[in-house]
Amino acid sequence: MANREPTNVAVYGVDLGKNVFHIAGADADGAIIGNWKFRRDKLLQFFREAQPALIGMEACPGSQWLARHLQTFGHRVRIIPAQFVKPYVKSNKNDVIDAAAIAEAVTRPTMRFVEIKTETQAELQALHRIRDRMVTGRTRLICQMRALCIEFGVAIHQGVGKFKADMPRVLANEENDLTPMMRRLLGDLFGDLRHLEERITEVTREIEANAAQDERSRRLMTVPGIGPLIATAILASAGDGRQFRTARDMAAWLGLVPRQHSTGGKTTLLGISRRGNRYLRRLLIHGARSCVIHLDRSRDRLGAWIDTLQKRMHINKVTVALAAKIARVAWVILNRPGATYERRDPTVA
Repeated sequence: MANREPTNVAVYGVDLGKNVFHIAGADADGAIIGNWKFRRDKLLQFFREAQPALIGMEACPGSQWLARHLQTFGHRVRIIPAQFVKPYVKSNKNDVIDAAAIAEAVTRPTMRFVEIKTETQAELQALHRIRDRMVTGRTRLICQMRALCIEFGVAIHQGVGKFKADMPRVLANEENDLTPMMRRLLGDLFGDLRHLEERITEVTREIEANAAQDERSRRLMTVPGIGPLIATAILASAGDGRQFRTARDMAAWLGLVPRQHSTGGKTTLLGISRRGNRYLRRLLIHGARSCVIHLDRSRDRLGAWIDTLQKRMHINKVTVALAAKIARVAWVILNRPGATYERRDPTVA
């Protein structure tokens, strides 16, 4: 049916590619009644002419862009994590079978879907990814420079601040064992580091400007441990949070709840699952660690809760538990217009 117009199709499964897309069409009973193959320039035309239907696709680069366009044509679009489609792949694997598996998976009532991001969310996410890549590159560059220095007997303290303060003195010191060539190479690398620092500062300021302009970000930043970076990262990843039924679902989506391996009525809880968005989970844990260290526990109701946990578990577990609580509070703020975090004094028994 590669050249026929779509008729009586209730569900489409789209196997995405860079240039070629395979589509499987199913009727209301789930039977595959058509298969199509298009290049990118013909795909949108095909769905523009098709009757509104349910369209499923795997989460991968390009799926968000295509989902936004298909929604404008009146279709209901669902993006499925790839690992949830795999059980529906029958027999051997090819693009046609993958498309049919997606068409079947998208109709399952218990299936979990990826939220479709707006263009604003995609822009915020791009800013965070660019900044994260540059911060990682800065760390690698500093580690390389420290390693090169130690090969010539010059030891430099760990930490970005100490390194930036020590490196000019090392380069200017003619009495150390650095050779002229190494001194020149390290000077060039230090110039690269300064340029990278400037780019990181620029992107950070842009993120902070977005946070200052968004009303939801400002409300999120009332929560202890949440600043402009975390607030905008939450909005970029979770949006309004309405895809989660409860606050705990959002914490579970971030991998901040225990893994479970239970059987025979015996409940076994393990470490955190570490599923979902690793970047946002790392930011939340850093924010929680800052709270554990710096929060005035005598003037915030979270203080007594942290004290209670700290008496019976390791500080790292306390930090992760606080990160999960912060994620839950963020979900409540996103789902209640105008809500902010109230810094109530702790209850005195």
